[in-house]
Amino acid sequence: MPTRARVSDFVDAVVHGDHADAIALFYTEHASMQENDQPPRQGRDVLIAHERKALSRIREIRTHPPHVVLIDGDQVAIHWTFDAVGKDGVTRRLTEVAMQIWSGDRIVSEQFFYDTATAWQSVAPHDDETDNDRA
Repeated sequence: MPTRARVSDFVDAVVHGDHADAIALFYTEHASMQENDQPPRQGRDVLIAHERKALSRIREIRTHPPHVVLIDGDQVAIHWTFDAVGKDGVTRRLTEVAMQIWSGDRIVSEQFFYDTATAWQSVAPHDDETDNDRA
């Protein structure tokens, strides 16, 4: 079961843009990730490679501090908002809920839930001031 501090460390790593490093530091060797109802990706090395490839297709990713982080034993739910700035300069947003299963201080499995009809729509640029007021 993860401690609140450990989950907070994970959230901080993601918010500060260390997405692939967060996978290396916070996921088990055989962890899985699943997009909505798609087949899961398996294995930490596969997850890291997938994340790096996704990040290479954009100029920048900005992660808003989570709206909600719920911890119930080994289950964690995080309500994320990501702004991806494309190489074309357009900012697109994804709002999702990540449902995680932890074993000790590492994530074993994670499934993302989001509305595919509204995922990655163009938005105004991310406003750090607004998010810092919420944190």
